Amino acid sequence: MPLTPTQTRALLAQLGIVPRKNLGQNFLTDGNLVRKSLALADLRPGDVVVEIGPGLGTLSEAMLEAGAEVFAVEVDRHLDQNLRTTLAPKFPGKFHLLEGDAVTHPRAGLPDSHSSITSGTYKVVANLPYSVCTPWLDALLSGPLPERLVLMLQREAAARFTAAPGTSDRGAISIFTEAAFGQADSHTVSRKCFYPEPKVDSVLLSLRRKPNARAFHPSTKKLIREFFTQRRKQMGALVRRTNRPELNKWLENFPAHGLDARARPEDLPLAAWLELDALIAM
Repeated sequence: MPLTPTQTRALLAQLGIVPRKNLGQNFLTDGNLVRKSLALADLRPGDVVVEIGPGLGTLSEAMLEAGAEVFAVEVDRHLDQNLRTTLAPKFPGKFHLLEGDAVTHPRAGLPDSHSSITSGTYKVVANLPYSVCTPWLDALLSGPLPERLVLMLQREAAARFTAAPGTSDRGAISIFTEAAFGQADSHTVSRKCFYPEPKVDSVLLSLRRKPNARAFHPSTKKLIREFFTQRRKQMGALVRRTNRPELNKWLENFPAHGLDARARPEDLPLAAWLELDALIAM
């Protein structure tokens, strides 16, 4: 069971740790959400799981007790040391802890040669800090994709990850995510489920890899990001600014998607962006 808010405060004080807002250190104190996370991940004995920011080890321990092998990355040196002396000895060979930045290590040190990577069966279950959630997901989408993602994240970030075409939350990360994953489930989570209590509510988001999952070419990703930095401009003008006449062929196919060159980046469906990727990757 997770620690209560009182127990969490006491343990943090014992460790000499003051939760840092810039690291998004809000510790989960609701056992129902731990159980829900494991259920959404369809966690089974022998599963390999990547965890970002294990903190005090609440979620880590639950997954390990369920029979999973956990690869975790923790940026806070004090939390890392605590887990090495408390949790790691309880699960030798099953809890792999890396001290570092999740954006640099999006799979928490899980080796590319690991069988769960080559078979595409590893999963991600994480309570994501707001400050790293988008760059971390972007980095994850650039490599071998997990079978499932179960993410606790601020509601604003969840809205960006799953935004549909034509909505104001639509951005580059929405497109990259949609190309690889379909939304399986989501649940609103009260801010009262964390210590310290954040200023906004969160979402427990479950994503499942698509059978035809796609990862964009790096050049395409760069171009899509550039388009969204000027999201209020029309696509015709944005394409002209690239000085790449070959992209006119892409614009000419917009009517197939019910659009024309006056569309803005947020209006384009995934299929149009995939056509751009095919053109650039030629």
